[in-house]
Amino acid sequence: MSVKKLGFGLMRLPAVDEADKSKVDVERVCHLADRFLAEGFTYFDTAACYHSGNSEQAFREAVAKRYPREAYTITDKLSLFMLKEASEMPGFFEKQLENCGVEYFDYYLLHSLDEGAAKQAEEWGAFDFMLEKKAKGLVKHVGFSFHDKAEVLDKILTRHPEMEYVQLQLNYADWEDSEVQSRKCYEVCVKYGKPVLVMEPIKGGMLANVPAEAEALLKGARPEMSVASWAIRFAASQENVFMVLSGMSDEQQVEDNLSYMKDFAPLSDEEKDLVAKSAAIIKSKEKVPCTGCRYCTDGCPMKIAIPDYFKLLNRISMFGEGQLASVKSIYKDRTEKEGHGKASDCVGCRQCEEHCPQHLPITEYLEEAAKTFE
Repeated sequence: MSVKKLGFGLMRLPAVDEADKSKVDVERVCHLADRFLAEGFTYFDTAACYHSGNSEQAFREAVAKRYPREAYTITDKLSLFMLKEASEMPGFFEKQLENCGVEYFDYYLLHSLDEGAAKQAEEWGAFDFMLEKKAKGLVKHVGFSFHDKAEVLDKILTRHPEMEYVQLQLNYADWEDSEVQSRKCYEVCVKYGKPVLVMEPIKGGMLANVPAEAEALLKGARPEMSVASWAIRFAASQENVFMVLSGMSDEQQVEDNLSYMKDFAPLSDEEKDLVAKSAAIIKSKEKVPCTGCRYCTDGCPMKIAIPDYFKLLNRISMFGEGQLASVKSIYKDRTEKEGHGKASDCVGCRQCEEHCPQHLPITEYLEEAAKTFE
């Protein structure tokens, strides 16, 4: 495992045309990868679905074709949600090797497990499939990325001790979040002795644009450091974390990350206190105190994804109007692609409010969500 804790996430890359971002600007990716490798970093992370399906090929052109195999490590993922049946797994894997231009993967993950996806992986024999690839030398290390509660993670690791590591959404804003449960999930990994890969250390870029009070707090202590640096250093400072992924899509992001990660210093006690205060400021901006228990959705006649919409309202209140376009896109996916009812579909039966442990005025918040997103 690399002693350098910064990994290059290849999810969103520079594009040739801003109007059509699916086509990767490979020349720029080459430059970014060169800078990354020149500073002694080696870890790259990709998946078949990243950057409109072009991430693996971009890695091949920028890294695999231009550097000896021992100069880098590459992680890819078995994305079961892209497949229709278990028989497709061998072909999917072989295509990934071809796309990346490698003969083996250093790390291979079952992609985005939650309780349902873990059950599917077991039914399809995906855990055994990965072990078979490892036995043949086509994969060096096996693990999974995870998006669910700590209780579910505990069950998976109990059933599958052969998994060597876990990739978690871990950042200081989600550290004590009741839904993401970053800390609790991290502690489960510690309990089972599984090293942690970190995804979303900047929470999809949101922790690079924190509320003004939080920014003033962090900048006042270390004016020379970016706001985003605090989030990545928080994740990298956790003892059981061996790699922190950062999706780097331009030169500025690469140079900023390299500036403090090439000679990484964990957060001091004073800096940990400042990060905790920043998290508290962000939390205080939350509009809807929803815990995501989902009791409100049981029996909703319009099948409205109430907690999901409240989470989107909170994202705007906590991180600003700059999130609106992204939030509207997510809302559109929830209502059109996933088939959930719109916020405006609420019929006012108030069944949800009777079931809410927080006694929230759900129908009022849904009216606000409709005005904001529709």
